[in-house]
Amino acid sequence: MSSLFENTRLAALDLPNRLVMAPMTRNRAAADGTPGELMATYYAQRASAGLIIAEGTTPSAVGQTYANIPALYDASHVAGWRLVTGAVREAGGRMFLQLQHGGRIGHPDNSGLTPLAPSAVVLPDTVHTAGGARPAVVPREMTVGNIATTVADFAESARKAVEAGFSGVEIHGANGYLLHQFLGRGTNRRTDAYGGTVGNRIRFLLEVVEAVADAIGPDRVGVRISPGITVNGMAEGDTEDIYRELVPALARHGLAYLHVVFADPDDALFREIRRAWPGTLIANPVLGWGGPLPEDGGRAAAERLLAAGAELISLGRSFLANPDLVERLRAGAPLNRPREDGTFYGGGSDGYTDYPVRAGESDRSVLEPAVA
Repeated sequence: MSSLFENTRLAALDLPNRLVMAPMTRNRAAADGTPGELMATYYAQRASAGLIIAEGTTPSAVGQTYANIPALYDASHVAGWRLVTGAVREAGGRMFLQLQHGGRIGHPDNSGLTPLAPSAVVLPDTVHTAGGARPAVVPREMTVGNIATTVADFAESARKAVEAGFSGVEIHGANGYLLHQFLGRGTNRRTDAYGGTVGNRIRFLLEVVEAVADAIGPDRVGVRISPGITVNGMAEGDTEDIYRELVPALARHGLAYLHVVFADPDDALFREIRRAWPGTLIANPVLGWGGPLPEDGGRAAAERLLAAGAELISLGRSFLANPDLVERLRAGAPLNRPREDGTFYGGGSDGYTDYPVRAGESDRSVLEPAVA
């Protein structure tokens, strides 16, 4: 069985280990979406990960989800992200950037615009804004012209990501955001070429993938999927049929990787996806949605997924709370626990760049741990 700590390769990248820092929304960008020095510090602290996938970043103003999420569609965003990638590279790390269009998960208080979605189906939840939680608004159903513009936005944002120093991008087709909304029957009620059959519902995601691959090269592109996940009001309806058609279609593009969220090695569909996907598979283990992390930070679950055929393992909260997660897992050392004090989303350095490293390691922290 492969070890979490052995060297491996991802497309053109040599990775020092098989641990990936998963993309996590942290709401620390400026109001206009520009990353700053604080974000550069945060990511550089975690540069020992085999790969960092930076948090969901909007490719257009209308694609913005929450307050203070990063963006990448103008020169100031490129300059801000260049600070981040430069800091990570100096620390010895490697980065992809996740491109995320929120679709109906957005709000005029954040973007100044009414969100776009496959159909005018409102999110059954509130949306985080700078002024607090707000009821979701009914989105505008996308025209075919809107769809074409959005495909172009993804491609241009991918070009800017390479300009900003990223090794590639991950297209977010998971967790109830725009591309996932097109896949699900509950959110896609269209009757044109982008709705109805599975082949029509996966069309938009495939068009985005093709455009981004053409823009920066397929070996710089990954895709994230979340089969059966119901977060953000998702109801796929025919999950097995969707991914039995989508995964082979994605495989034809020669992409860098496929990233499966909440992967379970005992799940028949996960095993089917592994067989259908010919390239690198990143698996994100099920560690208890909304519950406490296991004491080992997910190591046992990660090793089970490696044994089931995944090449890379992505971890979220474990990296959030442990800048030196790779070193701690390698040594079997105790882990910092993520703070349950409201610092996950938004704020300053508290609960962001102040999680400590182990004594004796290079000090990348400023405070002692709240819980160790």
